[in-house]
Amino acid sequence: MQQNATRTVSAEISRSWLLVAATRPETFDAAEGSRADQIILDIEDAVDPRLKDSARAAVVDWLSTGGSGWVRINDRTSDFWSDDVDALVGIPGLRGVMLAKSESPEHVSETFDRLHGVTPVIALVESALGIEEAANIARARGAYRLAFGSGDYRRDTGTSSDDMAMSYPRSRLVVASRVGNLPGPIDGPTVGSNHPVLREQGSIAVALGMTGKLCLDIEQLPIINEVISPTRSDVAWARDFLADFEARGRVIRDGSDPPRLGRAQKIDKLARAFGVEPA
Repeated sequence: MQQNATRTVSAEISRSWLLVAATRPETFDAAEGSRADQIILDIEDAVDPRLKDSARAAVVDWLSTGGSGWVRINDRTSDFWSDDVDALVGIPGLRGVMLAKSESPEHVSETFDRLHGVTPVIALVESALGIEEAANIARARGAYRLAFGSGDYRRDTGTSSDDMAMSYPRSRLVVASRVGNLPGPIDGPTVGSNHPVLREQGSIAVALGMTGKLCLDIEQLPIINEVISPTRSDVAWARDFLADFEARGRVIRDGSDPPRLGRAQKIDKLARAFGVEPA
């Protein structure tokens, strides 16, 4: 199995999350060897109800024989949730689960507990109720990150895909993540691989405070990784600021230094994790 070097990026700061249909196990190895920071084997929306059992079995087999990734499981209220969590308990290659249609903290904590309290849960928020409960979901036992199911949210609320209309739920997830002391949330996917559109959508998500993005295709990965990473000029500024800060004996000169120091340290940390060199 080809191992992707970027898979060493912590899930806490991972940028690109590649969704892979569990009905196509022949694609699992290619996804594992891609540029995705993390891969998510999807046994929820990507799988016809009649194929749930076989898709779940394919995922368990792959994760049990050297594969490694996350799994998007069916929502807590579905008929498939219990079988999903029971099948995944103790699987060696399981990094964590993404819980579909999360609408309450209990959905997250019950999933975490059924997975024996050791498997992180990304809560995928996909409805008006989920957005309303986002802060409570972020504080739930076992919650690791929040993610935005933008397509289902639009279907639930009748909201258009307009950037202004979608800024509200995205911002709610950003604020909820901070309230819950979680990393920044993961944005919903962009359909298609048009580079300007991907850059624009990724930049908007970053501007709102989101720090990852769901991806539907391997071709999207390089663009998403680049857009969500610090720019080379930002890295140059951060390294220069930190060098100057050390040279002056780590002395705070005025009230603008602490926030600039925090920003420089964050940029430097991400740049080292993502391999971004200064301009």
